[in-house]
Amino acid sequence: MTSQIDGLIDKIRELEDVLEAEFAKRSAGLRFGLEHGRVVFEEELRRRHLELKTNVFRYITRARLVVILTAPVIYALIIPFVLLDLFVSVYQAICFPAYGIEKVRRADYFAFDRQHLAYLNAIEKLNCAYCSYGNGLIAYVREIAARTERHWCPIKHARRVIGTHQHYREFADYADADAFRARRPE
Repeated sequence: MTSQIDGLIDKIRELEDVLEAEFAKRSAGLRFGLEHGRVVFEEELRRRHLELKTNVFRYITRARLVVILTAPVIYALIIPFVLLDLFVSVYQAICFPAYGIEKVRRADYFAFDRQHLAYLNAIEKLNCAYCSYGNGLIAYVREIAARTERHWCPIKHARRVIGTHQHYREFADYADADAFRARRPE
Protein backbone atom coordinates (compact mmCIF):
# COMPACT_ATOMS: atom_id res chain seq x y z
CA MET A 1 0.00 0.00 0.00
CA THR A 2 2.80 2.42 0.91
CA SER A 3 4.54 1.96 -2.44
CA GLN A 4 1.27 2.81 -4.22
CA ILE A 5 0.94 5.99 -2.13
CA ASP A 6 4.58 6.88 -2.78
CA GLY A 7 3.98 6.39 -6.50
CA LEU A 8 0.95 8.69 -6.41
CA ILE A 9 2.94 11.34 -4.52
CA ASP A 10 5.68 11.13 -7.17
CA LYS A 11 3.09 11.56 -9.94
CA ILE A 12 1.60 14.60 -8.16
CA ARG A 13 5.05 16.18 -7.89
CA GLU A 14 5.72 15.51 -11.59
CA LEU A 15 2.38 17.12 -12.51
CA GLU A 16 3.21 20.13 -10.34
CA ASP A 17 6.47 20.51 -12.29
CA VAL A 18 4.59 20.28 -15.60
CA LEU A 19 2.09 22.87 -14.38
CA GLU A 20 4.91 25.21 -13.34
CA ALA A 21 6.49 24.83 -16.78
CA GLU A 22 3.16 25.72 -18.43
CA PHE A 23 2.86 28.83 -16.26
CA ALA A 24 6.40 29.79 -17.31
CA LYS A 25 5.50 29.38 -21.01
CA ARG A 26 2.44 31.58 -20.59
CA SER A 27 4.48 34.25 -18.79
CA ALA A 28 7.09 34.18 -21.55
CA GLY A 29 4.45 35.33 -24.02
CA LEU A 30 3.70 38.47 -21.99
CA ARG A 31 6.84 40.31 -23.15
CA PHE A 32 8.60 40.96 -19.89
CA GLY A 33 11.66 39.51 -18.26
CA LEU A 34 13.96 39.67 -15.28
CA GLU A 35 17.40 41.21 -15.62
CA HIS A 36 19.59 41.07 -12.52
CA GLY A 37 16.46 40.57 -10.39
CA ARG A 38 14.73 43.61 -11.91
CA VAL A 39 11.53 43.42 -13.98
CA VAL A 40 11.96 44.80 -17.52
CA PHE A 41 9.07 45.31 -19.95
CA GLU A 42 9.14 45.76 -23.71
CA GLU A 43 8.50 49.41 -24.53
CA GLU A 44 5.28 48.69 -26.44
CA LEU A 45 3.87 46.74 -23.49
CA ARG A 46 4.82 49.49 -21.04
CA ARG A 47 3.07 52.08 -23.24
CA ARG A 48 -0.07 49.92 -23.33
CA HIS A 49 0.04 49.55 -19.55
CA LEU A 50 0.17 53.33 -19.12
CA GLU A 51 -2.87 53.69 -21.39
CA LEU A 52 -4.84 51.32 -19.17
CA LYS A 53 -3.96 53.08 -15.91
CA THR A 54 -6.89 54.69 -14.03
CA ASN A 55 -6.01 57.90 -12.23
CA VAL A 56 -6.48 57.89 -8.45
CA PHE A 57 -9.25 60.51 -8.40
CA ARG A 58 -11.36 58.58 -10.92
CA TYR A 59 -10.61 55.33 -9.09
CA ILE A 60 -11.94 56.74 -5.79
CA THR A 61 -14.95 58.53 -7.25
CA ARG A 62 -16.06 55.42 -9.14
CA ALA A 63 -15.63 53.12 -6.14
CA ARG A 64 -18.76 51.70 -4.57
CA LEU A 65 -19.63 53.12 -1.16
CA VAL A 66 -19.31 49.70 0.49
CA VAL A 67 -15.70 49.48 -0.76
CA ILE A 68 -14.83 52.84 0.77
CA LEU A 69 -16.59 52.01 4.06
CA THR A 70 -14.95 48.59 4.47
CA ALA A 71 -11.41 49.69 3.52
CA PRO A 72 -10.53 50.73 7.11
CA VAL A 73 -11.66 47.32 8.38
CA ILE A 74 -9.48 45.57 5.82
CA TYR A 75 -6.44 47.74 6.51
CA ALA A 76 -6.85 47.42 10.30
CA LEU A 77 -5.63 43.84 9.90
CA ILE A 78 -2.13 45.22 9.39
CA ILE A 79 -1.80 45.44 13.18
CA PRO A 80 -2.37 41.73 13.91
CA PHE A 81 -0.40 40.81 10.78
CA VAL A 82 2.67 42.72 11.98
CA LEU A 83 2.30 41.30 15.50
CA LEU A 84 1.96 37.78 14.11
CA ASP A 85 5.03 38.34 11.95
CA LEU A 86 7.02 39.57 14.93
CA PHE A 87 5.95 36.82 17.34
CA VAL A 88 6.38 33.95 14.87
CA SER A 89 9.79 35.23 13.76
CA VAL A 90 10.95 35.47 17.39
CA TYR A 91 9.51 32.00 18.10
CA GLN A 92 11.41 30.52 15.18
CA ALA A 93 14.65 32.35 16.06
CA ILE A 94 14.59 30.99 19.61
CA CYS A 95 12.98 27.55 19.34
CA PHE A 96 14.09 26.15 15.99
CA PRO A 97 17.82 26.16 16.81
CA ALA A 98 17.08 24.70 20.24
CA TYR A 99 15.32 21.68 18.69
CA GLY A 100 17.44 21.35 15.57
CA ILE A 101 14.60 22.34 13.23
CA GLU A 102 15.71 23.93 9.97
CA LYS A 103 14.70 27.60 9.89
CA VAL A 104 12.23 28.92 7.33
CA ARG A 105 13.82 31.48 5.03
CA ARG A 106 11.46 34.44 5.28
CA ALA A 107 12.43 35.97 1.93
CA ASP A 108 11.15 32.88 0.10
CA TYR A 109 7.58 33.70 1.11
CA PHE A 110 7.32 37.39 0.26
CA ALA A 111 7.20 38.87 -3.25
CA PHE A 112 6.77 42.60 -3.72
CA ASP A 113 6.98 43.16 -7.47
CA ARG A 114 3.57 44.46 -8.53
CA GLN A 115 4.68 48.07 -8.03
CA HIS A 116 6.47 47.71 -11.40
CA LEU A 117 3.15 47.31 -13.23
CA ALA A 118 2.46 50.63 -14.94
CA TYR A 119 -1.27 49.93 -15.32
CA LEU A 120 -1.78 50.11 -11.54
CA ASN A 121 -2.34 53.46 -9.81
CA ALA A 122 -0.98 54.28 -6.35
CA ILE A 123 -3.99 52.86 -4.48
CA GLU A 124 -3.96 49.65 -6.51
CA LYS A 125 -0.23 49.29 -5.85
CA LEU A 126 -0.81 49.78 -2.11
CA ASN A 127 -3.59 47.17 -2.21
CA CYS A 128 -1.29 44.76 -4.03
CA ALA A 129 1.53 45.30 -1.53
CA TYR A 130 -0.91 44.71 1.34
CA CYS A 131 -2.19 41.46 -0.19
CA SER A 132 1.35 40.33 -0.99
CA TYR A 133 2.36 40.92 2.62
CA GLY A 134 -0.72 39.22 4.07
CA ASN A 135 -0.53 36.14 1.85
CA GLY A 136 3.25 35.91 2.13
CA LEU A 137 3.00 36.17 5.90
CA ILE A 138 0.36 33.43 6.11
CA ALA A 139 2.49 31.15 3.92
CA TYR A 140 5.57 31.90 6.07
CA VAL A 141 3.67 31.25 9.31
CA ARG A 142 2.14 28.09 7.86
CA GLU A 143 5.57 26.70 6.99
CA ILE A 144 6.87 27.47 10.50
CA ALA A 145 3.82 25.73 11.99
CA ALA A 146 4.26 22.81 9.55
CA ARG A 147 7.89 22.30 10.54
CA THR A 148 6.90 22.50 14.20
CA GLU A 149 4.20 19.86 13.64
CA ARG A 150 6.61 17.69 11.65
CA HIS A 151 9.04 17.79 14.58
CA TRP A 152 6.60 17.25 17.47
CA CYS A 153 3.55 15.39 16.19
CA PRO A 154 3.89 14.02 12.65
CA ILE A 155 0.64 12.03 12.76
CA LYS A 156 -2.15 12.34 10.20
CA HIS A 157 -5.64 13.10 11.47
CA ALA A 158 -8.40 10.49 11.60
CA ARG A 159 -10.60 12.54 9.29
CA ARG A 160 -9.73 14.29 6.04
CA VAL A 161 -8.40 17.79 6.57
CA ILE A 162 -8.67 20.36 3.78
CA GLY A 163 -5.53 22.27 2.82
CA THR A 164 -2.83 20.25 4.52
CA HIS A 165 0.77 21.45 4.21
CA GLN A 166 3.44 19.79 2.09
CA HIS A 167 4.95 17.83 5.00
CA TYR A 168 1.65 16.20 5.97
CA ARG A 169 1.98 13.45 3.33
CA GLU A 170 5.05 12.13 5.14
CA PHE A 171 3.35 11.87 8.54
CA ALA A 172 2.54 8.56 10.18
CA ASP A 173 -0.97 7.31 9.56
CA TYR A 174 -3.47 7.87 12.35
CA ALA A 175 -3.38 5.01 14.89
CA ASP A 176 -0.10 3.62 13.47
CA ALA A 177 1.91 3.82 16.69
CA ASP A 178 4.79 1.78 15.27
CA ALA A 179 5.28 4.21 12.37
CA PHE A 180 5.12 7.18 14.74
CA ARG A 181 7.70 5.68 17.12
CA ALA A 182 9.94 4.70 14.20
CA ARG A 183 10.00 8.36 13.08
CA ARG A 184 10.50 9.76 16.58
CA PRO A 185 13.65 8.52 18.24
CA GLU A 186 13.60 9.22 21.97
